[in-house]
Formats: sequence, structure tokens, C-alpha cells
Amino acid sequence: MEAPRIIVLMGPAGAGKTTIGIALAKSLGWHFLDADDFHSPENVEKMRQGQALSDAERVPWLTAIRAALAEAVANGYRVVLACSALKEQYRQALIPEGPPQGTVRFVYLRAPPSVLRERLAHRTGHYAGPELLASQLETLEEPRDALWVDASRDPEQIVAQIRRDLAL
Repeated sequence: MEAPRIIVLMGPAGAGKTTIGIALAKSLGWHFLDADDFHSPENVEKMRQGQALSDAERVPWLTAIRAALAEAVANGYRVVLACSALKEQYRQALIPEGPPQGTVRFVYLRAPPSVLRERLAHRTGHYAGPELLASQLETLEEPRDALWVDASRDPEQIVAQIRRDLAL
């Protein structure tokens, strides 16, 4: 299998995707992308009000992320992406056409709901608050083809496990 060129850190709000993503990208010397930056202002406002997005509202978001990943692959960049990617169809929508199998690897940051709630209760400056967690957990389709990581551990331990398990 081809060494990954794109690592997608996935999971519900509060799993630590951005924190781990920044640390992992820095440790690898890769680019970091946050899927939150690809949402439309309308979607951000809806989530700020505690409303979950519909599948139709996610399509332009997923399309924009996929385009950014395709551009990264075409330009030879390696990328760590923080993205909820809660459903299998969302994960498939992210994978650019063309690269060899294994180019994109998913890492599922899994934590107990109590840990996620605690983190979200103390998070500031983000539109996805604790009120979205229940719908995210309801939407979540745990991946079969991802590296599962205990997201309740320290970020340094998580980064070390990802690097070890993906041979990076």
C-alpha cells in the first residue's frame, strides 16, 4: 500500500481534530487544513445556532475540501486534514480521484461522550458548541477502514501513535 499523502483526522466535535491535526502536521512538516474553514457563512451561522447541517448543505463543503485535497496531491503536498467526516458517504466524497490506494488514510479520534461534552463545555471561540454533540453522535458511522485512536489521551501520545501506526 502507498504511504499516505493525506491523513484525515475524523470524529465528532470535541474529539481534538484541530489540536491533533496541527501537532501532527507540525511534527511531519506537512500542511494542515481545517475543514471548518471550508464552510459557507450560512452553514456556520446555522451551526452557531445549534442546528445540524443536512446532507444537502454539506455537499458544497465536501466538494470544496475534495478540490483542495486534489490540488495538494497534484502539487505534491502532504496534508493533515481535520474534518468530522461522520458518515461513510462523507468520507468517500473527500477522496480525490486518481491517487493510488492508501494515499488518503483516515484516523478516527474516538472518545467517550462524557469527554467530548466536557471539552465542548470549556471550548471558546468556536461555533460548534455542546448542543451539536448529540446530533453528531447520532449521525456518526464509525469507520471500518480507519486507524482508531483513543482521543481521550494526551495530544503528544496520540500524535506518536498515529506516526507509529502509519509508519511516518
